[in-house]
Amino acid sequence: MDRTAKADLVSTLNGVFTNNAVVVVAHYKGLTVADMQKLRSQMKQAGATVKVAKNTLASLALDGTDVASIKPLLKGPTLLAYSGDPVAAAKVAVDFAKTNDKLVILGGAMGTTALNPDGVKALASLPSLDELRGKLVGLIQAPATKLAQLTNAPAAKLARVFGAYAKKDEAA
Repeated sequence: MDRTAKADLVSTLNGVFTNNAVVVVAHYKGLTVADMQKLRSQMKQAGATVKVAKNTLASLALDGTDVASIKPLLKGPTLLAYSGDPVAAAKVAVDFAKTNDKLVILGGAMGTTALNPDGVKALASLPSLDELRGKLVGLIQAPATKLAQLTNAPAAKLARVFGAYAKKDEAA
């Protein structure tokens, strides 16, 4: 890789570190190509990305960003998983690490907050942004449906009372 390509990679990584909500760092030593492709496809489906870069170039790109706290983690064969959704990259990385012991999560960063491996696992246990939106819509819709049920309930009760009187008169 020549000097201009390295400079382009550093500026690209700097943009990644600046514009994404979460960055997860993991060791991938021993992963097969098929496993890496599987991880990349799972990340892509979740809206996240996996990148393998030289540690020296990644540490240069970290300078001046909020996630600079992950610089000490960049030792050995590391990969970077990142996403705009604060939960997506962590969730996929933790799920993949559960099924494949060769992926070892070292830590990460969410904004200016440094995360240890337990912090990444805790972040992965949170619901995703889409799940939270779904719950919020459900909570907003719930009062409207309950209001509709309440307005229909008195009429239904009256109909049952009149039906009971009608049956009583028929029986008498």
